[in-house]
Amino acid sequence: MAGRIRLSFHHKVLMALLALCWILVCAFMIFQYHREKTFRSELLDMELQMHNDRIIDDMRRGESIESVVSRIGSPIDGLRLTLIDRSGTVVYDNNDNTPFPTANHNDRPEVIEARRSGVGYSLGRKSESDDTEYFYSATLTDDGQVIRSAAPYNHTLRDFLRADRQFLWIMMIVTLLVSLAGYFVTRRISTSISRLNSFAEKAGKGDRIYDEWGFPNDELGNIAGNIVRLYVQRDERHREALLQEKDKIRLKKQLTNNINHELKTPVASIKICSELLRDHPELPEEKRVEFVGRICDNVGRLTSLLDDVASITRMDDGVSQIEKEPVDLCSLVNGIADAERDIAGMDITVDVPHITIMGNRRLIESIFRNLIDNAKAYSGGTGISITADRDGNFTFRDNGSGVPDEHLPHIFERFYRVDKGRSREKGGTGLGLAIVRNAVAIHGGSIRASNDGGLRFDFSLR
Repeated sequence: MAGRIRLSFHHKVLMALLALCWILVCAFMIFQYHREKTFRSELLDMELQMHNDRIIDDMRRGESIESVVSRIGSPIDGLRLTLIDRSGTVVYDNNDNTPFPTANHNDRPEVIEARRSGVGYSLGRKSESDDTEYFYSATLTDDGQVIRSAAPYNHTLRDFLRADRQFLWIMMIVTLLVSLAGYFVTRRISTSISRLNSFAEKAGKGDRIYDEWGFPNDELGNIAGNIVRLYVQRDERHREALLQEKDKIRLKKQLTNNINHELKTPVASIKICSELLRDHPELPEEKRVEFVGRICDNVGRLTSLLDDVASITRMDDGVSQIEKEPVDLCSLVNGIADAERDIAGMDITVDVPHITIMGNRRLIESIFRNLIDNAKAYSGGTGISITADRDGNFTFRDNGSGVPDEHLPHIFERFYRVDKGRSREKGGTGLGLAIVRNAVAIHGGSIRASNDGGLRFDFSLR
């Protein structure tokens, strides 16, 4: 409905709690009020009944009611005493200031109750004879008559019959304190609900959510906090997965563009040499041999490029499918060093303890072969040192010229070259160090490069 006021969860809970509290308190106060009033009425009736019984006892001894009343007096000022016979006729009334009552009194509530059970009383009824409000207390005598005492409702009697107002004020104060406590309790409870509702609205809109909601430190707050925390973690993982997927797509596009660029030079060289051999059969033998050699070199370069691209792609797309087995790093590294010493033309020293890890032998071999090839092609040095500790932390160092510091953060990027002309001249594909980084990461490690005389690589294989 338009214009309808919507209450918050806190206000709804608070109003329900206050309504229940006030209903219970009001019911108790009403019950206690009537109970106390009844008790005071019965106490007054008891006092008047004792006065009636005293009169009846004196009348049993033969004394007339007039003499008894004049002798014992009255316990209450203005007390009116009436004697009613069996037929309901008033035969005695001590009130001389009003006309003598002539109406039948057997229909009076206190008289009916007295004839039924021996005693009876009635609250707040006006007398027909003097139009005054009385409290009536009636007692049945042995001969079937009824003695009735009537206490006038003056200020003193009204105060006596009125319930204790101090109790009512105490109950009101207690109720207000309970209401105030209920406000803070419901506000604390509603804080978690309200913030969880706000979180749900933001989550429904797809807004970015951070784990900074500050729920109260109680059971409901802990539950709400855990819900938000789980959602934030799931959302972060989802966003991270999207970013990783975007990075993969970007890297694949970059890889495709780079491959296209890298293929142009060897393909163009092969094409030119092939066309020259086809169109000029008269070329001297030494030229023909030179062109065939260029074709073979570029074919080898293409083969290396395709092999490196295949390795990069396999590591990007199939990390979980790469098979692993126990690998003795000491024997593997020494075997590679022995095979590369003669080819590299560099002195290679190895100090690797016997360490066995679960890994892929082919990828681990690619780490050390690519690092050796990189040092052989670009360092300009004469020696390579490979050391490791028993935790699988490796240091690969050459004694060459190193790399300018501004290039160090980028040397593991695909197709990144410090000296592009020299790299192509050496036949490098620009993927060797990228393969090293990926292979190290697959084995739970990390790698960094620094200048330490020559170029130094520190990496770990877990």
